[in-house]
Amino acid sequence: MLLARYQQELLEAGCDEAGRGCLAGPVFAAAVILPPDFDHDLLNDSKLLVEEVRYALRLEIEQKAIAFAVASVDNVEIDEINILNASFLAMHRAIEKLTLEPKFLIIDGNRFNKYKATPHQCIVKGDSKYFSIAAASILAKTYRDDYMKQIAARHPEYNWHSNKGYPTINHRETVLRLGHTPYHRLTFKVTAPGMELNEEY
Repeated sequence: MLLARYQQELLEAGCDEAGRGCLAGPVFAAAVILPPDFDHDLLNDSKLLVEEVRYALRLEIEQKAIAFAVASVDNVEIDEINILNASFLAMHRAIEKLTLEPKFLIIDGNRFNKYKATPHQCIVKGDSKYFSIAAASILAKTYRDDYMKQIAARHPEYNWHSNKGYPTINHRETVLRLGHTPYHRLTFKVTAPGMELNEEY
């Protein structure tokens, strides 16, 4: 069962990112402030939900959140500062866009670059433990998917409308055969044996 808050005293925002392991496209991040009494039976880590449910939940999150924001860091910036720092930067940009300033941040994962003087707590698998992080994961994932579907029309041979830029076998084979597009991350080695393969996206 997910929890509404990590702490009770300060206005809290949950943050998460999507697209960190992709070969192409930006990394997206979201920051979400939910009402303190927020509850939902279906809301969970976006990776555990089918696409239709993710998009239905996105509408509910955007209607019920006190504040939310989505931001991204493109592939060029990712190559310049590396994907870990790019993920943190995308979260910083999302937090900056919030219409209310959070006084405490809960971050999915085990590392984070401090945002200004705002206290934070990193939570491993936080998107399956706290509603606001789960909500952020859904917004980041669906907004990124929308972006990848949009640019897929420019390079249909890479099948981004289906794989969303993730390193599926088909995507990797296409890169090796045709080369990179302007949306690919040049610092990501396509043939790296440790690169996770995922045919579901």
